[in-house]
Amino acid sequence: METLISEFLKAISNPTRLRIIELLKEKPMCVCDIWNALNEEQSSISKHLNELKKAGIVDSRRDGLRIVYSVNNPRIFEIIETTKEIIRKEIEKKAQIALKKGETL
Repeated sequence: METLISEFLKAISNPTRLRIIELLKEKPMCVCDIWNALNEEQSSISKHLNELKKAGIVDSRRDGLRIVYSVNNPRIFEIIETTKEIIRKEIEKKAQIALKKGETL
């Protein structure tokens, strides 16, 4: 189980993959829409989507000539939001400690 958790977290640990997941929060998208939105190479986006698919985070379906990707389980957004909250709190905590010491971040 720990290995699966590690692989899952590794899949979402990449900034580009996080951005892809955030895009797919709005609606299912094809690769061409994703790479246009992120302004990255199509081959790079395809590799990232493959990693997300291997981890079970996204699914794909054929729509004519296009392959459309969507988030497999919307609870991924809860994981990302919880992570953001943890990070915000840590940043605030460090800022308060720095202020008490008269330092800047």
